[in-house]
Amino acid sequence: MYLTNLKIESDLLAKKAIVCGDPNRAKFIAAELENTTVLAENREYVTYGGTYQNEKVVVVSHGVGASGAAICFEQLIQGGVEEIIRVGTAGSYQKEIQPGSLVISTAAVSKDGLSKQIAPEGFPAVADISVTQALLDASKKYDFKIHSGITLTLDVFYEGALSFPHHLYQKAGVLAVEMEISALFTIAAIRGIKAGAIVAIDGFADADLAEEYDPHNQQVAAAIEKESKIALEALIHIK
Repeated sequence: MYLTNLKIESDLLAKKAIVCGDPNRAKFIAAELENTTVLAENREYVTYGGTYQNEKVVVVSHGVGASGAAICFEQLIQGGVEEIIRVGTAGSYQKEIQPGSLVISTAAVSKDGLSKQIAPEGFPAVADISVTQALLDASKKYDFKIHSGITLTLDVFYEGALSFPHHLYQKAGVLAVEMEISALFTIAAIRGIKAGAIVAIDGFADADLAEEYDPHNQQVAAAIEKESKIALEALIHIK
C-alpha cells in the first residue's frame, strides 16, 4: 500500500513507531537507531527507519497541531504500525513540574477540534496501559522524578479574544498542556492499536510568551534527550 501523505510504501514501515512534532527532533531521535535511513519526506512528515536493540523501528515527524498529526497517525496505522509513542514538549500547569522535567501522559483532556469530530462526546482519550507501564519502567533508569498523569490537548497557542482555560485545568490537577496527544489516544482506541506519550516540559503554560517563554535552552534539550531514550527503550519492551 502506498501512503500518499507520508509518501511511503507501507512495507517499509515497522510495527513500532516513535512520533514527534519537529522534523529536527525526529532526526535527533533517529540518530539513536542503527542503520538509520531516511525513508520518505513530504511537508512536515519525515520518516526514518532503523533498528533499536535489533528491533525494527520508524521515527516520524507529524508537525504542530492535532489535525495534521492525525493524518500521520492514521497513515501509520494503515501501513501496519501497531504501537506508537509520542515524544513531545508541553507547558507545565503545576509549580512542582519545572521546566526540564518529564511527564508521562496517562490520559488527555480532549479540547482539540479533531477528537470531537471522530468520536462521540465524552469519549475518553486514554493511553494504552501496557505502553504507559513500559514508559514508567524505562524511566526508572534515571535518577530524577518523572511525573505521570493527565495532560490537556489544546489547539490554541496564542490567546485571542477568549481567555486561556489554564486556571481551570490547573485546579483540576491536569499536569501539562500540549497540542496532539488526545488525537493520538483517540485514534489509537478507535483503530485498535497501542499508544502512549511522554513530554518534556519547556516552560509554564501561563508564562508570558513574549517575555518568559524560552524553550530553546540546555535544560529542555537535556530533557528531550532523556525522553527520547526512555521512549525508545519502552517501545521495544511493550507487552
